[in-house]
Amino acid sequence: MSTKEMFLTKLKRVIRTGFFNFWRNGTVSLASVLVMMVTLSVIGLISFSGAILDTSLVELKNKIDINVTFVPGAAEADILNIKQRLESLPEVFLVTYATREETLAAFKERHANDPSILAALDELGENPLGAVLNIKARDPSQYASVAEFLESGNTLSSGGITIIDRINYFQNKTAIDKLSALINAADRLGFALTVFLAVISMIIAFNTIRLTIYIAKDEISVMRLVGASTAYIQGPFVVVGVIYGVVAGVLTLLLFLPITYWLSKVTENFLIGFNIFSYYLHNFLEIAFTIILSGVLIGALSSILAIRKYLKV
Repeated sequence: MSTKEMFLTKLKRVIRTGFFNFWRNGTVSLASVLVMMVTLSVIGLISFSGAILDTSLVELKNKIDINVTFVPGAAEADILNIKQRLESLPEVFLVTYATREETLAAFKERHANDPSILAALDELGENPLGAVLNIKARDPSQYASVAEFLESGNTLSSGGITIIDRINYFQNKTAIDKLSALINAADRLGFALTVFLAVISMIIAFNTIRLTIYIAKDEISVMRLVGASTAYIQGPFVVVGVIYGVVAGVLTLLLFLPITYWLSKVTENFLIGFNIFSYYLHNFLEIAFTIILSGVLIGALSSILAIRKYLKV
């Protein structure tokens, strides 16, 4: 028999023994799979939490902007020139122009229930409001540089006179700074939480698989005495760990279907339109790959680490 044939024969025997041990120790296997499901559910929840956090932060980012109000007599050509310069900045994502008439209409709509303000506008007989540019940066931390640009000589009219009445960046600066700090803190917290939960999950899975190996310690000792190689002894237990991971991963994915469906209305109503069930379906392959791969890696690695004691490696 060639070396390749011997290797394949041993591999088949190891896999077959692994499956046999999985079914033979039914109660322990069930307990291990259930514990592994808890582990993988935590990993899945981290994915969902990250998606919810990202959606919430994007929504908050969209609510932060800068409004540039021009003096009523500013020429539209000068305003559009400034708009074009702003759009050329790498920090700027979108610039929206509202004419004086559009600004007045929006003002009247906001104060539709305040007759005194509307009466005051009528008494003036003319539009006292200037045109407005609404600016959205690519990142909240970039609004400071946009504000610096607006305060520089780039915003002068063709006559060399500034036509900007006011910039509300400084009124929004506190909110912008808080949002930037929140985003940075959320990124750090998410990474730390992922690492912490992964370690806890690994410890739980390790101890559960150790129980399986403890049951077979006499069998391991006999195999060691008759000269079986370390890889041959470890193999079936690694296969069992992989089976735990795959079975637990599939069951976890199936469990997430009714849970996310039940929570979909709740998340849509309270989390800025985020439908967790739709997210799960649209990203199913990615989530499934992550969960099953995590289960396989945790199961296999836990088996290798747990059996080292009995092999005295």
